[in-house]
Amino acid sequence: MLDINNKLQEIKDNNLYREIRYLSKPQDKITVIDGKKVLLMSSNNYLGLCNNNKVKQASIDAINKYGLGSGGSRLTTGSYDLHKELEEKIAKFKNCEGALIFNNGYMANLGVISAICDEEYYIFSDELNHASIIDGCKLSKGKIVIYKHNDVNDLKEKVKANKFKKGIIVTDSVFSMDGDIANIPEIVKIAKEYNLLTLVDDAHATGVIGKLGKGSSEYFNCDIDITVGTLSKAIGSEGGFVCGNKNVIDFLKNRSRSFIFSTALSPVVISGAISSFDIIQNDNSLILKLQNNIEYLCRGLRLIGYEVDSKSPIIPIMIGEEDKALKFSKSLLDEGIYIPAIRYPTVKKGYAILRMTVMATHDYEDLDFVINKINEVKNKTM
Repeated sequence: MLDINNKLQEIKDNNLYREIRYLSKPQDKITVIDGKKVLLMSSNNYLGLCNNNKVKQASIDAINKYGLGSGGSRLTTGSYDLHKELEEKIAKFKNCEGALIFNNGYMANLGVISAICDEEYYIFSDELNHASIIDGCKLSKGKIVIYKHNDVNDLKEKVKANKFKKGIIVTDSVFSMDGDIANIPEIVKIAKEYNLLTLVDDAHATGVIGKLGKGSSEYFNCDIDITVGTLSKAIGSEGGFVCGNKNVIDFLKNRSRSFIFSTALSPVVISGAISSFDIIQNDNSLILKLQNNIEYLCRGLRLIGYEVDSKSPIIPIMIGEEDKALKFSKSLLDEGIYIPAIRYPTVKKGYAILRMTVMATHDYEDLDFVINKINEVKNKTM
């Protein structure tokens, strides 16, 4: 225990200690955190569907019809007609032959990458990929080659420098901390030239980028071999998924350990996700509102001195030192705005940020309030 105690104290001494904050209201623009009413500027509930009345009613109807839990894994007794309906809906939305639901996006990346990549695979992975991609690569038997963040020239040089029988390029589309978007067309071009598979994680892109919110393939109008995603962000529910051709999906059903050995997601959250996809597919007004809010907030932040130009809802404000980021975050919380300080190991040491996110449910008055308060705190503390 002494070793653990010493390590914990070191975390605290370096301003890296994390505390869990508790919400007592829905994941909406105005919520209550630790008893304090705040404007929420850090949620992945990008379209506001977590608290959408139609989505909530669909889940209520599902619990009345199916009960709460699924009762088993998907390959025993846990598969419901709702699971099939959602998988077919996701596949159609992503223009793929098939889809497979996982319990969350993390398990999707772990299960997909580790199942596909045997010892003959070379895995070319962006250095800022999400932890779930990194861990999926580590669990696989493939050789991992890291390329510089969003640097297609470095990627191509490393592909050319390695001799491999089989290979795959894995990347986030929208990166979860910086909010920047991978150069998917060039990645696809390199993959085709060198006979590599492409795997793109659309967790922060689904329901967000592209006119219809279909993600990176729509945004760039290009074909991706395997797309991983989540139901817990813009879709407003829970779970992860993978899309691809029929053989890929059939293979994963038989070889992906995180799919095979997990109790299936509850029909309650599956029904909510189905309702969310129906809303998105029938009306893209929420997506357009989100994209307008992104542009508006970035423009306002530039006027007060921050060089931001995000095309995604993730808008980081660089602070640097961990203690300063914590103080900035606390000052904003005192003003009624919740934006957490993101520190190592999520980002590099000395590169702490305030990770701000915008939702479709924010209005311009909310965003003006945020811009003004950030400017006030900056002038007082920086």
